[in-house]
Amino acid sequence: MKKLINGVETILDESLDGFAAAHADIVTLGEGRRFVRRRTLSPGKVALISGGGSGHEPLHVGFVGRGMLDAACPGQVFTSPTPDQMVEAIAAVDTGAGCLLIVKNYEGDVMNFEMAGEMVREAGGRQVATVLTDDDVAVPTSTWSAGRRGVAGTLVVEKIVGAAAEQSLGLAELAALGRQVNARTRSMGVALTSCTVPAAGKPTFELGADEMELGVGIHGEPGRKRAKLATADAIAEALLGAIIADLAPITGTECLLLVNGFSGTPLMELYLMVNAARRILIGRGLRVTRYLTGSYVTSLDMAGCSLTVSLLDERTQALWDAPVTTAALCW
Repeated sequence: MKKLINGVETILDESLDGFAAAHADIVTLGEGRRFVRRRTLSPGKVALISGGGSGHEPLHVGFVGRGMLDAACPGQVFTSPTPDQMVEAIAAVDTGAGCLLIVKNYEGDVMNFEMAGEMVREAGGRQVATVLTDDDVAVPTSTWSAGRRGVAGTLVVEKIVGAAAEQSLGLAELAALGRQVNARTRSMGVALTSCTVPAAGKPTFELGADEMELGVGIHGEPGRKRAKLATADAIAEALLGAIIADLAPITGTECLLLVNGFSGTPLMELYLMVNAARRILIGRGLRVTRYLTGSYVTSLDMAGCSLTVSLLDERTQALWDAPVTTAALCW
């Protein structure tokens, strides 16, 4: 294992210190590095909070800022944050309009966010609602989730709902919007190599030099099948075939195409996948009107990518276009 670390036990703390220093105009660290929050809060706005295991950066801390999240709770690598982290984050960013928790569908995340919500409600005085993201079409369940996994489509939910929150929408309306966006968003990934968790010191799984894992999860979970490495066009066809079959979109629908790298794939290859995916989507009768390309929901040092398609209407397209200022997204 070759990694730029001082020690396995300090990697997250030191990374968070560096992140907070580099983006001090946007974010600040909570006490004990238990959460990252927006430096400047907007009184009376519903607060958006997410989180999950580290190793997927910039998800979620990189999406804290104006137009997206108000706070994010980082757990240890591939490990859910604890309920008390979330309770502290809620207390730090709730300015009176309530909090919306955006939770990826993994058992640890779901359980701990549910516990945090219950703790806050029992304490009284705060409104909390939850949106669950489960955009991965690869497998119905996995060793990490009870149902479909929440993956790169989580970014789309956080961006669109975050923009709506800046417009002072209420908690119930934001929760309904988040569920709508999630229902219209689907993803699937492919791994060309494994990832290496620092504490393990070795690859999570083994792939042959001529093999790929179709439908891999962002923690290295198994996908639909292990297959021989294929061309980019063939991979895009396999991923989008599953996505389109599940979405069943109406011909002519506008959509967002997110080509997301897992961290070990260069942009040259990601843009090649954009080209392949775009041709396929147009051929299936969709209008690709928005794009996002880069490594946003990663898996440590894994090579590979995921494709996400999110169906847009006039409202969600405008919310996607709305200004955002975070460490990872800014327009």
